[in-house]
Amino acid sequence: MTNHRIATVHRTTGETDVHVTINLDGTGICKASTGIPFLDHMLHQISSHGLFDLDIQAKGDWEIDDHHTNEDVGITLGQALYQALGNKKGIVRFGNFLAPLDEALIQVALDFSGRPHLSYGLQLPTQRVGTYDTQLVREFFVAVVNHSQMTLHIRQLDGINSHHLIEATFKAFARAMRMAVAIDPRREETIPSSKGVL
Repeated sequence: MTNHRIATVHRTTGETDVHVTINLDGTGICKASTGIPFLDHMLHQISSHGLFDLDIQAKGDWEIDDHHTNEDVGITLGQALYQALGNKKGIVRFGNFLAPLDEALIQVALDFSGRPHLSYGLQLPTQRVGTYDTQLVREFFVAVVNHSQMTLHIRQLDGINSHHLIEATFKAFARAMRMAVAIDPRREETIPSSKGVL
């Protein structure tokens, strides 16, 4: 079952052209070129700490700003996650992780429930990290959540540095996803829900 948890999604709009391939059972190989250097850095965190192989290539209307590309990468990644998980037979389903990065401490809990929901608790003290607008962090996770149909809670327990807070969030998200998509050997090929469907 785990040999086929790979999906490729190509999404084209009048604003962006995004291509995402994800292998849930990879080794953490990442090729990310979105035209947004800080987003690329965060995608590498998802790949490295989740042990997902990611190939994400995007072209966008950067001359306007990074918003459309950032959001559409999140949408396309969410769609690829949804496809790669298929009917979710045998997965653990729930994941949680507490990630420190220097003074920052972030808690992420998620559930591949089929019910999109985001509770976003980051309070980032600066408007930018480098050239990246920190408001786009929430927009990225909104897009991923809605299109992967996961429930995601992000809590900021401590921290004063925007870069540390965001990076700890992506690391915790990756580790929680790694836990949630893992195959539970006790489930074999059953769906992890008392309803029998997710």
